[in-house]
This record gives sequence, C-alpha cells and structure tokens, in this order.
Amino acid sequence: MTTDFNSSPDQEQDGKRTFVPRKRKVALIAGIAVLAVTGIGVGLAAASGSGSGSGSAGGTSAASSGTTGSSAPQAGAGGAGQGSNARSTNEPGGTSGTISSVTGTGFSVKTTVGETITIDENSSTTYANATGALTPGEAVLVLGTVNGTTITATQVTVEPANSPYTTASADVTAVHQGQQNTSQSYGTIPTDYTEGQGTIVGSDTANQAVQTALQKYPGGIVDRVVQLPDGDYEVHDIGTNIHHIFENSSFQVIGAN
Repeated sequence: MTTDFNSSPDQEQDGKRTFVPRKRKVALIAGIAVLAVTGIGVGLAAASGSGSGSGSAGGTSAASSGTTGSSAPQAGAGGAGQGSNARSTNEPGGTSGTISSVTGTGFSVKTTVGETITIDENSSTTYANATGALTPGEAVLVLGTVNGTTITATQVTVEPANSPYTTASADVTAVHQGQQNTSQSYGTIPTDYTEGQGTIVGSDTANQAVQTALQKYPGGIVDRVVQLPDGDYEVHDIGTNIHHIFENSSFQVIGAN
C-alpha cells in the first residue's frame, strides 16, 4: 500500500471522507514514534562523534560542514567555538617551499612535507630578491589570497638555499584532509583559547604573522590568521600536523598544536 503524505490521512483525493480503522491508526502512530526516536538517536550519535577541530588537520568539522570562506563560523564570530578546522577561502595567507615547475600564469611550489601548491601570478604580484624570471629549484616564500591549495600571490620572496622557510622541521609532518592529527602541543597554548575564536585580520597584519609562523613551522599552507580577544594571534595552518600556531601581539611564536 502507498501512503500519500501530501493529503490528509483521513481524506481521499476525490474529496470523499473515509475512516481509517482504529487499529490501523495506532500502528501508524507507533511507527511514527519509532522513527522519531531513531532520528533523535542518530542526531545525538553524530553530535557526540563530531570531535574538536584539531582532530584532523585541514578537514571539515561536523559543526561547520558545508561552510567555507569568511562566512564560516570559526572566524569572525567572536568565539563561536565551532568549526576551527574548516578550510577558509579567499583569505590572506601563504606558504613556502621550492619551485617545482613554472607555467605561463604562475608556478608550483613543493613544501618541506612534499605537498604541491599552485601559485597564480598577476599584474599586482610583487617580487623580492628576484634577479630575473623565477626558475625551478628556487626557494620562495609566497604571500597572497588562499583558496584551497591555490594561492593568488601578492608577494613572492626568493629565499637563500638554507632558508628556514624551506628547511624541513622534525616537528612538522604532512597530514591530509580527514586524516587523524596526532600532533602534540609546543610552547604555551592560551588557556582561554576556544577553537573558532577570533576575528580574521587583513593582509598587512596577516603577512607578518604568516612569515613568523612559516619560519618556525614550514611545510603547510596558512589559510587565515585571526586575532584573539587578548590581542594574540592564531595562525591557521592546513596540510600538516601543526594546525594552530599562536603568536603574541608582537608576532613572536608562543605555542602550537
């Protein structure tokens, strides 16, 4: 038998009223009750399994699923405490590494943990320490607008071969989206910090925080920087086990996890 949920259960579609036997009504009500209880159970299970944002680097937490960019609740929400692990889009950030290939519109960078990042150049991109056209093998620090694993570069700085930006750190390993993060904490983590806290900062401030963070913990992509209520900064890093890098108001690294 097919039940039409668009019409009243006691009304036939030809307009004639009909009566459903009492036993049948009881069965229908019992079935609805079971479905309701099952739905609540599933919802509670999903909520309890969502975990905190630091559980998987670069993954999207259950609390912020389907939310991207500056509209995500994790940043700019004044301490919403949810979704800190969600990737941001079109926010100031950056990366560092060695140029692996050059194209007509930009180049690719391989980080110290082996990730490949696409760099787009345009007429607004500026260069520092570059003596000519960029070539494969050069070490670079890239600042710009981040969208996933693509960065539209605002500034490219050519680094020396032994630059800390491109020298692997024993503390930093690759972690792919959805993979469990087993990172330990380093230094001092603000005791009142809640994931999702803070307000996204503009590029001038972000650039200083990104350079400091990548010098200490190279290998990932910084996809946003937020300022915390006490004036410190949280640098959000994706692609490595170091997911949050904390800096004081003077842009000195004070802790990471």
